Amino acid sequence: MELIQETPDLSAYLAADEVIDHHHPLVRETAARLAKDAMDSYAYARLAFEFVRDTIPHSHDSGDPRVTWRASDVLERATGICYAKAHALTALLRAEDIPTALCYQRLAHDAGAGHCVHGLVAVRFHGAWHRQDPRGNKPGVDARFSLDGERLAFLPEREAGELDYPVLYAAPHPAVLDALRAAPDRPHLWETLPAGLT
Repeated sequence: MELIQETPDLSAYLAADEVIDHHHPLVRETAARLAKDAMDSYAYARLAFEFVRDTIPHSHDSGDPRVTWRASDVLERATGICYAKAHALTALLRAEDIPTALCYQRLAHDAGAGHCVHGLVAVRFHGAWHRQDPRGNKPGVDARFSLDGERLAFLPEREAGELDYPVLYAAPHPAVLDALRAAPDRPHLWETLPAGLT
C-alpha cells in the first residue's frame, strides 16, 4: 500500500499542537531520558516505540476507565487506548526531530459486530514512511518496531470489511479527537469509537 502525505510540507509532521504537545516539560524530559541510551535517531525511535508500547498499558487491556488524549497526559497517567498511545509516541519522536505521522486502520470491533478505527503512527527514515503500532502486545498481538517490513498489531482482513487508510495525517483525525474528548470514561468511549473515516 502506498502511503499518502496529507500535506507535502514535511515540517507539518514535526509540529506541536494541543494534542501532540512535545514542548511540554514531561514530554521533553522523557525524550531526553530515552535519548541518553540511543546512539542515533533510529535507535531512539525504537526505544521510544518500545517505551510507549511496553510501559503505558492499553487502557482496554488493563481495565483502566480513564480516557487520555493529550500526549503529556498519556505519559503522566500511563494509560490510553491506541489513539492516545499513538499521540504519545508521535510527541516523543517529534521532540527529537523525527518526522512522524498519525495513520489509521478500520478493524472489526466487538467480535465482528461492527467496525472501529484503530490508530497507529508512521515514521520517516531514509526518505520513506514506515508504519509502527505502539498499542501494546498481548496474546495474539506481537507488534515490533521495524523499518524492514511492517510488524503491526493487526493485518486488516478485506473479507471482514477491514482496511488500511493510506493517508498520513499531521494532526489527529477530527473524528478520533472528537470521540476522545467527548467520552467521560473508557467504557463510554468503547461504544462511541468512530466506525470509519471520511
